[in-house]
Amino acid sequence: MAFINDNKRFSQWAIALSLFVFVLITLDLLGDYRDGVAWIHLLAELLILILSLTGIVYFGRLYYQFAQAKINLLTQDLALANQQAQQWREANRELIAGLAVQIQKQFDSWQLTPAEAEVGLLMLKGLSHGEIAHVRNASERTIRDQARAIYRKSGVTGRTELSAFFLEDLLLPRQP
Repeated sequence: MAFINDNKRFSQWAIALSLFVFVLITLDLLGDYRDGVAWIHLLAELLILILSLTGIVYFGRLYYQFAQAKINLLTQDLALANQQAQQWREANRELIAGLAVQIQKQFDSWQLTPAEAEVGLLMLKGLSHGEIAHVRNASERTIRDQARAIYRKSGVTGRTELSAFFLEDLLLPRQP
């Protein structure tokens, strides 16, 4: 990935430099043409103009190729992460189902409303209040109010304690 980033950065600089040369030569070429400079001089500047344009196109393509390579690597990484997550879910399907049942039982014992229970689950999954509001098609203020009701009914002070309530017993104690 570092190779791609370095070459991508080099391509950006090369494009910028070629574009700079292109602009300067274009301005000089127009000025020289108005001043009636010899055709051989104009042809030399036109050649430089074409070379700078060629550099823009060449390094532009190179930049695009490096960007595509980076996108491909990121897509592969994402696919691998999704595959590993799916394998983990399949291997632990019974555990996950049992945990979901136990979380719902605890929510019931706290007497959470169905809306509060849904918000609680989404908070345990790590969604922000804004994300939960979007998912539930509700205002962020409503979600904050429901979160406060969950904290009050459960006797915890916030999201971290809520998560810890369910995770604490799942994790093995540290060995001395």
